[in-house]
Amino acid sequence: MARQNSDYTARHLSVLEGLEAVRKRPGMYIGSTDSRGLMHCLWEIIDNSVDEALAGFGQDIKVILHPDSSVEIHDDGRGIPVDVEPKTGLTGVEVVLTKLHAGGKFGGSSYSASGGLHGVGASVVNALSARLDVQVDRGGKTYQMSFRRGEPGHFKDVGRTLSPEVGFDPFVDKSELDIVGTTKRGVTGTRIRYWADRQIFTPDAKFSYDDLAARARQTSFLVPGLRITVRDERRLPGTPGEFDVHEEVFHHDGGISEFVDFMAKDAPITDIWRLHGSSTFKETVPVLDENGHMKSTEVERDCEVDIALRWGIGYDTTMRSFVNIISTPKGGRHQEGFEQALLKTFRKVIEANARKLKAGNDKIEKDDVTAGLTAVLTVRLAEPQFEGQTKEILGTPAVRNIVAKVVEREINAKLTSAARGDKAQSALLLEKVVAEMKSRISARVHKETQRRKNALETSSLPAKLADCRTDDTDRSELFIVEGDSALGTARLARSSDFQALLPIRGKILNVQRASVGDMLSNAECAALIQVVGAGSGRSFDLEAARYGKVILMTDADVDGAHIRTLLLTLFFRYMRPMIDAGRVYAAVPPLHRVEVINAGSKANEMVYTYSEQELHTLLTKLEKTGKRYKEPIQRYKGLGEMDADQLAETTMDPRHRTLRRVTVAHAEAAAAAEKTFELLMGSDVAPRKDFIIAGSNTLDRERIDA
Repeated sequence: MARQNSDYTARHLSVLEGLEAVRKRPGMYIGSTDSRGLMHCLWEIIDNSVDEALAGFGQDIKVILHPDSSVEIHDDGRGIPVDVEPKTGLTGVEVVLTKLHAGGKFGGSSYSASGGLHGVGASVVNALSARLDVQVDRGGKTYQMSFRRGEPGHFKDVGRTLSPEVGFDPFVDKSELDIVGTTKRGVTGTRIRYWADRQIFTPDAKFSYDDLAARARQTSFLVPGLRITVRDERRLPGTPGEFDVHEEVFHHDGGISEFVDFMAKDAPITDIWRLHGSSTFKETVPVLDENGHMKSTEVERDCEVDIALRWGIGYDTTMRSFVNIISTPKGGRHQEGFEQALLKTFRKVIEANARKLKAGNDKIEKDDVTAGLTAVLTVRLAEPQFEGQTKEILGTPAVRNIVAKVVEREINAKLTSAARGDKAQSALLLEKVVAEMKSRISARVHKETQRRKNALETSSLPAKLADCRTDDTDRSELFIVEGDSALGTARLARSSDFQALLPIRGKILNVQRASVGDMLSNAECAALIQVVGAGSGRSFDLEAARYGKVILMTDADVDGAHIRTLLLTLFFRYMRPMIDAGRVYAAVPPLHRVEVINAGSKANEMVYTYSEQELHTLLTKLEKTGKRYKEPIQRYKGLGEMDADQLAETTMDPRHRTLRRVTVAHAEAAAAAEKTFELLMGSDVAPRKDFIIAGSNTLDRERIDA
């Protein structure tokens, strides 16, 4: 390969000044230039408004998504300073929007705890905008300034229509902050509207209404009393505002306890516990002295910890962590301290009660403790250290020990409390954690055993399983059959090449009300989990599932429907990925068989119907065409009443059968399913009684098999 010019001197170095550096390397400041980066720019402006509310100034924020791809943010805070900053000779508005590392969050006098720290957020957004307009209400006047890709000047707008495409006159000698109106006495605030620069962002980058609404809701939980209005005027297909302007208002006074209650979808084991604490720490930071020089100084910081958490019967973990209301999705020192203290405290308490809890000598792990946990962790401190401008990871080392001490003290007090309510909840929680540990160890042992068994080409599957011959998982099917009588018919009706059968006797355990330990010790549940072969709970591995389809084949009566519901509860609670992947089905056996009499020597025709309405439609059609049928019409009460040919033709043969797929389409459907399972199968009887009474008036008595 030919060598390039070997000269390398100072003239080859590029010095990027001001906002030019942002436009050259936008990913360094906003993470990416797709929709994620576009949303990050919006967060930067919104967070500045939220910081005003946190400081006690203003309680209303409004975000408007305009049809022309611009976005507008209003707040009723103090307003960006409009006076001249002495060092630069520029107004505060221009300093904030054009100078990197400039703002009111360095010295600590304006904001004791804020999300903006580096002083680059608003200026970065300005640099990456084809146009940005800012209006400030302050001192009875409304001030305005416009920017094109970070450069101040005037746009040559025609009428009231604003656009980044019109002509632009940049300021040459001196910038001007125009006065465009007056305000009532005491009215303050900031309005920013900007158009993202399509030279920077990818063509498909767009603002996500769902993400914006989720962030607004989250912030309203974190700042009690703050009112955030989100308005979408774009009318984009697939959005809530597709057919009309859509507006939502987010306002919560309950704080992070209400946030935890909103996120938790499973039935509770504990109430929402609130953990509070604070401490101080010292750190050495550079501080500007009187001469404008940076000087390393040791300062004392306050750190406040506020945590809300609860445990539920599920095994999923929902954890949200925040620093000064800024989300830290990748955790950091505060989350490390939380998890470390949680594990340490539970280990200590369980070891002290090992005999009572039958915990043995095995140690619990973090996943055992966090199973079913919903938690919101917030810390507040001045000038926290983040990893990068995107602020996804907290890096202040001292926060870890502060959070750990608060959690250890508060959780230990809850788990060892003598109060009746706390004592009962703690007992249930400790039993759940120990059961999760046993489940994890059992899954690991089972996996190791399976590896050894496979090496020897043997099987430890239940004897009652009639397995199939194929090794092709995608093609294989497991029929869960109600009762041994139906199993005998199904054995003759199935295609043994790819269809396996597992009979269950009676009604299996209702796992919605049972503990993990009870579920694992139940013979029918354990056999089903073993046959599927992918584990259970958080250890479930979809790739390890032995069958491409699991088909619930129960009788077409009330008992069959109940058994099917119990089986679906087991899959939803402990083998959820099977449902999410659309691999669980319900067979649809016929209800009636009508034998149509044909004239002459032609054999009679068998017609199957699957509902009362379908039967009446068929009989009416036969009467109109003058055809006769044998009476009485056969009504199938169970699968065992069919012979093998009938069962194969109607229910098992892929060429003729009908299957109902059980799946969860989206997050809202999952939440609705969670509530339905808790209503129908949960331990709280009163809501179920109300549900039955409310639906009794619409019940068709003919559908009851008595």
